[in-house]
Amino acid sequence: MTATLSEVCAAIDGGALWSHMEVFARHTKEAGSPGERASLAHVEAALKGWGYATRLILHEALISLPQAGARVTCGDWTGAAITHSFGRPAPAGGLAARAVDLGAGGEVDFARADVRGRIVIVNGIANPVVTRRASLAGALGQIHVSAHEHRHEMCLSPVWGSPDDRKIADLPTTVVLTVAAAEGGALRALLAARPEEEVRLFAAVDTGWRATPILLAEMMPAGRPDAPFVFFTGHHDAWYHGVMDNGGANATMLEVARLAAARRDRWARGMRLAFWSGHSQGRYSSSSWYADHHWEDLAARALVHVNVDSTGGTGNTHVADTTAAAELAGLAAEAIAAQAGQVFANGRMGRAGDQSFWGIGVPAIFGNMSTQPPDPADSGGGFFRAGKRGGFGTGWWWHTPADTLDKIDRAILVRDTAIYMHTVWRLLTDPVLPLDYAAHGRYLLAELDALEAAAGAGRFDLGLLRGRARRLVAAAGRFAALAARARDAGEAARLGAALQRVARALVPVDYTDCDPFDHDPALPMGPYPGLQPLRRLAALAPGSDAAHLLETRLVRARTRVAVALAAAVRAFEDVTGPVEETPA
Repeated sequence: MTATLSEVCAAIDGGALWSHMEVFARHTKEAGSPGERASLAHVEAALKGWGYATRLILHEALISLPQAGARVTCGDWTGAAITHSFGRPAPAGGLAARAVDLGAGGEVDFARADVRGRIVIVNGIANPVVTRRASLAGALGQIHVSAHEHRHEMCLSPVWGSPDDRKIADLPTTVVLTVAAAEGGALRALLAARPEEEVRLFAAVDTGWRATPILLAEMMPAGRPDAPFVFFTGHHDAWYHGVMDNGGANATMLEVARLAAARRDRWARGMRLAFWSGHSQGRYSSSSWYADHHWEDLAARALVHVNVDSTGGTGNTHVADTTAAAELAGLAAEAIAAQAGQVFANGRMGRAGDQSFWGIGVPAIFGNMSTQPPDPADSGGGFFRAGKRGGFGTGWWWHTPADTLDKIDRAILVRDTAIYMHTVWRLLTDPVLPLDYAAHGRYLLAELDALEAAAGAGRFDLGLLRGRARRLVAAAGRFAALAARARDAGEAARLGAALQRVARALVPVDYTDCDPFDHDPALPMGPYPGLQPLRRLAALAPGSDAAHLLETRLVRARTRVAVALAAAVRAFEDVTGPVEETPA
């Protein structure tokens, strides 16, 4: 296995990667556009040439395309701006109102001011969290002030995928613009001198249902057309030419697919690739549509979701901040150490990207891969710092017209592709999938400790969950010993089926808080999100109405997690035999 893994990673061809990049650089690729379809034709032809069975699906999705010409005026001053996907269009003649400067735009900032009927000015990149705050607070418009001279395109919908008849009401109700730092400073100076002056926003946004494509490609082990598969995906739609985001990722997918196909005789399971639309202008509309329409097939056969985003950016030397589910963190750390010589920071998967399959119970690894290195002098702020433990985002050109071929570094693209090749190859060829649920159990125990500390000792009993989490660690450890010795294909299949049962039980409670056939909002969520309200309990008086109400909710969440843990332990014990619960 080691020699094969080394061989396949060493075979990555930088020239082949670059030839794909040159094609992707020719097309603008908004969701549902002719450029997106023309670029996908290149992808499909390459995959067919390597023996993959391909299928192009067209489906309707609610897509929102910002239009050119956005601007903000105040008196005789005019500032250039961009508007955003799912922001509201301004009425003819613009939207005029007085402005309220809220600084960072956090909950405290909104709480201190009455913004009803006003335009709010906030720092940083436009995002659905602040937009939702502004909508709920009754604001009419928003002006986001970039931390630098670049203005980044953003999708503001908090609804994951296309909305239904209930969620349509959750879309933004405000006109939203972004201005560069200089324009923001000029506007603030003008309003400091004339605070009663009205600000006027001009914005056009084309939001409607459009036919959008999903390109699928599949290859299975010989003689096993219905085999379980590794789900390898990335979006193809983009802002402007999107050469890094997401052309680099698409090139990575193609090179991994080429090298893997040439060695199909070594596969233990199949691979299905998906190139999504509606990521950039539809809030993951294609991946959520696919989950909705192929739920049972994915539940039966999808094993691990490997997602690829923004590989190969120039200067993006830092890979430690990518993310993985707890049970896949060991594989992520191995691939990053072997192919990049860096130490994985063990980042949890975020509620972003095309992670539309957690409700089904498919564990996930990776998303954004490489970032700019740490720089204490960097003043980028906003997105460039958000959630980053070491790196500083994927580059200033992200989501701008400057995401062009000159922003790709061939050597970095080869390195990022090697990380994916390492990961996908092990997932395809290991006799038993490298899913470590003992690590998952330890991660859950640490989260239970954190939740209890936040709630206060004795406020809510987590003993049942602790006991089952410890039992999960023990059962998963015994299972791993069996898996390490598995060489017979039948035994490996039996162990693999047990792992799949564990994933279907634990992934939904770790990453969702809704019905498994629905999608949570596109807003931040913590680990085991149903339990996160425990953090609010300390602020509520014991015995109060508010405490009773919250505790009622928490009991139900605890039961959901307890049942999932019991199912996971049972799946392991069906293979290993009973495991005694370890003491605290």
